[in-house]
Amino acid sequence: MLETSGRLLRLLSLLQVHRDRSGAELAAHLGVSRRTLRRDVERLRALGYPVHADRGTAGYRLGAGTTLPPLLLDDDEAVAVVVGLRTAAGGSVAGIEEASLRALSKLERMLPARLAYRVSTLHTATVRAGTAPAPRVSADTLMAIAEAVRRRERLRFEYASPRGGRGVREAEPHSLVSFDRHWYLVAWDTGRADWRTFRVDRLTPRTPTGPRFAPRELPGGDVAAYLAHRLSSRTWPYQATVTLHEPAAAVADRVWPGMGVVEPVDEESCLLHLGAESPRDLAWMVTSVDADFTLTEAPPELADALRAQAARCLDAVRDT
Repeated sequence: MLETSGRLLRLLSLLQVHRDRSGAELAAHLGVSRRTLRRDVERLRALGYPVHADRGTAGYRLGAGTTLPPLLLDDDEAVAVVVGLRTAAGGSVAGIEEASLRALSKLERMLPARLAYRVSTLHTATVRAGTAPAPRVSADTLMAIAEAVRRRERLRFEYASPRGGRGVREAEPHSLVSFDRHWYLVAWDTGRADWRTFRVDRLTPRTPTGPRFAPRELPGGDVAAYLAHRLSSRTWPYQATVTLHEPAAAVADRVWPGMGVVEPVDEESCLLHLGAESPRDLAWMVTSVDADFTLTEAPPELADALRAQAARCLDAVRDT
């Protein structure tokens, strides 16, 4: 009986994750015959789960609706949900902490002892450190922007410039991006007739939204790469481009998000576009990639900073 119940849970989990599964695939995954699978499907139906059979494809799918009983989670899924709720309770989205803690409390009371032990062990052994508090963003603001993105409606909002002052902007929203503990809106600014990125914590939507718009093609097509390029090349007082004498794939993992953008050149080299607050920071960032390089486009101060760093390193090993 216990074996049958466990198999039913596994079957239900497979149907919840993948809406359409062939009978042969399900039977093979569960290690049972097609006849046993059909009996298990009938047991699920008797419990109130609407499992539909498609005679054309000999497959099964789990129907949706208000009659569907509560969602069941396997061990790994339950732990993942608990960890996610703990993270959300201390995250950058304001207004969901209390709801996350309520949901977390309910879920933890339902966990069997073996899972409660795993979750407690992970929680007590984990310490969050080394990161500055992220700017808080209202969940209502995120939802308002997300709705405008989904409906392709123009968004009007007040925006606080990092240089001071506030103004009303109107834009065609493309995507919301969570990047390096900040939320950004990537959008076509109708007033500037160009693509722009906006920090969501500096943004206050105005209602109602504007008219619908036809979506535009984002430069490069990859919103995450576009945002990384904007952050690394347009917001820093000192900017540089260096040629790294290694292929882009070899150095990609050494360039962290927000540091710079890697642009492939050929099988032996790539370009690194980056920016920083000072020439000394630029020098440190370039050398931290640990690759031979050539200055391609750089301010004279970067060459001076590299010479100073080289001399400092030589002095350190002169008597070794």
